[in-house]
Amino acid sequence: MGVVVAAAIRRDGRVLVAQRAHPATLVGLWELPGGKVEAGEQEMDALVRECHEELGVILAVEERVGGDLDLGPDWVLRAYAARLLDREPQPLEHLELRWLTCAELTQIAWVPGNARLVPALCELLA
Repeated sequence: MGVVVAAAIRRDGRVLVAQRAHPATLVGLWELPGGKVEAGEQEMDALVRECHEELGVILAVEERVGGDLDLGPDWVLRAYAARLLDREPQPLEHLELRWLTCAELTQIAWVPGNARLVPALCELLA
């Protein structure tokens, strides 16, 4: 079973979301930054690597957010709270980045699987 990790990066009562630039079937949809854990890689290390590649930032990864979310027969999504350690994130691999409140998280079009994180994200922001 493969693992996809996602960062719930918090700041000032908001969480960072990223708008997909590819593939064509997901363009314009929103997600938490992150990606696939590579063979032999620890989840937290993968999250730090992915966010550096996607956002140009260094993160401190904190506690899990919500439970495992099934992404199909071979993948599971695991989210972690995180905080920025250096600069402002840049959309290096995304169309746009936004800092959203709990209420705003319910108003965007999420990639499949990520929308199920909204209740846990709102709890994290509370």
